[in-house]
This record gives sequence, C-alpha cells and structure tokens, in this order.
Amino acid sequence: MSDLEYHRLSAAVLATIETTVDRWLQDDVIDIDASRTGGLLELSFPNGSKIVVNTQPPLQELWVAAQAGGYHFKWVDGAWREREGQEIFALLSARASEQGGQPLQFQPD
Repeated sequence: MSDLEYHRLSAAVLATIETTVDRWLQDDVIDIDASRTGGLLELSFPNGSKIVVNTQPPLQELWVAAQAGGYHFKWVDGAWREREGQEIFALLSARASEQGGQPLQFQPD
C-alpha cells in the first residue's frame, strides 16, 4: 500500500471513531471525551479509563491500547485486522463496552 493510501485509510478509522463517540454524547448514551492530536486519538471514559488509537505510519499499522492490552492492526483483505484476525471496530466495541460498563458498538462507515 502506498503512504497516501495508508494515511487515507487510517484517517478514516479515526474519523469514524470520533463521529461515533460524538453521536453517543448527543444521544446521551455515554459521555466519552475524545481528544485527537494528529494521528493519536484518546478516548477517556467516565470511570477514568482510556483507550488510545494511534497511527504508526512507518509500519503502516494502527495501534490500540486499552485496559485489556495493546493491539497492532494491519490492512488485510479490506479491513484493519490484528494478527489473530479480529477487525479493529469489533475489538474497539468489545473494549469500549468493558470500559464503559454498557454495550457500545463501533462500525465502519
């Protein structure tokens, strides 16, 4: 994949996450604070826990850090997948649900 394509795909993931969190706030689902600096997106949950999604351009990866651990995602077969095959939005949904104390669902646009 070209660097341009990596940046386009990784930026789309961050934008989708931000849009979802904003919608939850507007719909009074949960109050998660999303803070983005360049290629780093930090989600702060009401209980004080965080999930961090970070772009890694030299490796063409996305990294996710949550209470349950850290995960590295590569673009494989049209989706961001970690080495065991789990897709990034499925993993984010599981981790956010754990940390948010309620079912939360991220979905690709």
